[in-house]
Amino acid sequence: MAAHLIFLTLALLAGFTYSLPNRIVGGSETTIDKYPSIVAVESYSSWSGSWSQNCGGSILTSRYFLSAAHCFMGSFFDITQRRIRAGSSYRNTGGIIGYAEANFNHPTYGTRGFDGDISVIRLTAPLVFSPVVKPGIIIAQGIAIPDNLPVVHAGWGSTVEGGQFSPVLRDVTIYTINNELCAARYLTLPIPGFVTENMICAGFLDIGGRDACQGDSGGPLYYGDILIGVVSWGEGCANATYPGVSIAVSSYTDWIVSVAI
Repeated sequence: MAAHLIFLTLALLAGFTYSLPNRIVGGSETTIDKYPSIVAVESYSSWSGSWSQNCGGSILTSRYFLSAAHCFMGSFFDITQRRIRAGSSYRNTGGIIGYAEANFNHPTYGTRGFDGDISVIRLTAPLVFSPVVKPGIIIAQGIAIPDNLPVVHAGWGSTVEGGQFSPVLRDVTIYTINNELCAARYLTLPIPGFVTENMICAGFLDIGGRDACQGDSGGPLYYGDILIGVVSWGEGCANATYPGVSIAVSSYTDWIVSVAI
């Protein structure tokens, strides 16, 4: 294999410094050189006869990337109708294209809400790495994410709930939220949502205004340069009461490595 999957422990959580930019809902435009491991996941529509971005992902190796399982399933799902665009700041244009040939959704997905909403996808041919196309660094297995940690979403999703996707890559800084508190909030919904120990809640609790949104599913949640989460679900976008929920990569690192290596 052309590249090895990179993963780190977060012993550096105690001492890592991360500058908070004025940063997708509530964020600002950015460029791919700041996030060279992010990819746009595009789907082919037989109705329009064209490809269009609708999810995100993160490069693991030259042949594998990570995304959300719900982006790779459905009644009419066909793996040949999925591809990625790497190395571009812009939605649906530029960069390099990689076509998917197989997806490996986590076996627990669908058994308990969005638990296990994570997928490893293999490409038909290896990516050619460059300064704007690089493998990401993923967190080691079992590392707990502290509350109130500054973390970053990046993607091409809607800038307002129900709005148009962004034509340019955007990012936003938010903070991790206590898992038990987040779980209790989601249980108050008329149709309860279930936050598990395998998830990370992040946002601005009781303030809102910053979050991932539609079209950002499967994309990264970063702490510094480390991939700690995969965008999964939430109640709307940037909701003050119900923060966005990502899958905690550290619950699945060993599985990811077993599939992608």
